[in-house]
Amino acid sequence: MREIKFRVWSNDLMEYRRLNDINTNRGLGMGFEVVNGIGSKTTTVYHSVNDVVEQYTGLKDKNGKSIYEGDIIKYYGSNKRVKVKTTYGIVFYDSEHGCFNSRIQNGEHNKGGINPGDDLVVGNIHENADLLEVPE
Repeated sequence: MREIKFRVWSNDLMEYRRLNDINTNRGLGMGFEVVNGIGSKTTTVYHSVNDVVEQYTGLKDKNGKSIYEGDIIKYYGSNKRVKVKTTYGIVFYDSEHGCFNSRIQNGEHNKGGINPGDDLVVGNIHENADLLEVPE
């Protein structure tokens, strides 16, 4: 059975929130859980149009960390000039091919795939965009 889960980046709060899928089954809209301090009660808040919902790919990186849309992965590839290079990719849903994929961010902007045996999640596009900057 394929595990389906999501996470929400709140652009208003500038942090990730857990989805509360119970509320999606009641037709109330998609909510996420907010914990107000240690030992406090959990409240449900409905996400705004500024939030970014990201889906779990069903894959884990070589250290066992779940890979989501919007994650930045570090992976190793090759090209004609350099035998092996380290670069980063952004995970996205590739509707053209009907699968999750990554977009290489080293100036090539090609699709790089996802290799759970070698790739590492090193961050996400919201908190670690600096990883995607191409050095001049």
